[in-house]
Amino acid sequence: MSEINNNTPIDEMTIGGNIYEAGNARNFKTGDWRSVKPVFIRENCRQCGLCFPVCPENAIPVSKDDLQRTDFNYDYCKGCGVCAKVCPFSAITMKEEGV
Repeated sequence: MSEINNNTPIDEMTIGGNIYEAGNARNFKTGDWRSVKPVFIRENCRQCGLCFPVCPENAIPVSKDDLQRTDFNYDYCKGCGVCAKVCPFSAITMKEEGV
């Protein structure tokens, strides 16, 4: 994949929406276009493990040392809210971005 910037000629750009390389999602930090974001309330979390497998962007890290979930990776979180819906302990709430 080539570097695209303000000086890239139009004829060297790829057509938007087309995927030319498999597994390239981690090359792009896509979390900056969300309108709501999840807020992790650590004291409510019981480490049940229901939230991280449902995250479509794998934006809920789990520590490899003690298998404890940690705060969100906001570089990739798109604010879909699935994690908040599945959490039975109200350890995740959704907040309007920028508020």
